[in-house]
Amino acid sequence: MGIFASAMGRIGRPMGDIVAAADRVAAGDFDTRVVEHGPPWLRSVARAFNSMTSTLQSHDEQRRHLMADIAHELRTPLAVIQGRLEGLLDGVYERDDAHLAELLNDSRVLARLVEDLRTLANAESGVLRLQKEPTDLSLLIHDAARMAAPEAAVCGVVLDLEDADLPIVEVDPLRIREVLTNLLANAIRHTNRGGSVTIAARVDDEGVTIGVRDTGAGIAPEEVPKIFDRFYKGATSTGSGLGLTIARGLVAAHGGEIHAESTVGVGTTVTFRLPRTTGP
Repeated sequence: MGIFASAMGRIGRPMGDIVAAADRVAAGDFDTRVVEHGPPWLRSVARAFNSMTSTLQSHDEQRRHLMADIAHELRTPLAVIQGRLEGLLDGVYERDDAHLAELLNDSRVLARLVEDLRTLANAESGVLRLQKEPTDLSLLIHDAARMAAPEAAVCGVVLDLEDADLPIVEVDPLRIREVLTNLLANAIRHTNRGGSVTIAARVDDEGVTIGVRDTGAGIAPEEVPKIFDRFYKGATSTGSGLGLTIARGLVAAHGGEIHAESTVGVGTTVTFRLPRTTGP
């Protein structure tokens, strides 16, 4: 009987600790950890529990940071719109078409930010629906370059296109065009007047690789791994900090991968690869 009681104690106490800890986690205390003691199998349970709570804690911190980032990003365009409206009502600004057009443009900036956040959330949660169809990537690249040409011209940046004989690939053309548009806009924005942005593509047995290369100031080596992070902005960046993050999510949704290479004073190249078969 004593041996039985001792064995139950060796099992019961650690199990009770895990149950009590689970209750604390259920109440939102993700700092909870349990001491790994008892029989080997029970220590394994405790180890798995601690691993789970560490993951939950990390996800909770990411969620909190995301909410703070979203609030910060939405605050600026909302404050601009509010200020313009107050100026119109107070008579500081004329109630004319020019000022209404500025308000409309501000509202479009806000709407684009909200849409970017929705796209990003869907991509990162794995619920983004792709409308795939046989797509001529060469035509898609030319179309994206045509859309970016006016901005390049205004910025005094030469936009080059290195043609390649690309295959027909099953992709969502709207989403891949969005990837290209984001990469081109980012490259043009960070290239000085007189510089150039080049789109180059190549194909091999496994898939298609498309790169956007600029002759901008480049990125410091320690900053390159961060450029795909949500809301990351360089010292001279004026965008929302979502373009490259969205591009990464959309490429990943197609079963591809994206990476960047940069040399300070030379420029940056962002390259993404699409497999010939991009998944369901």
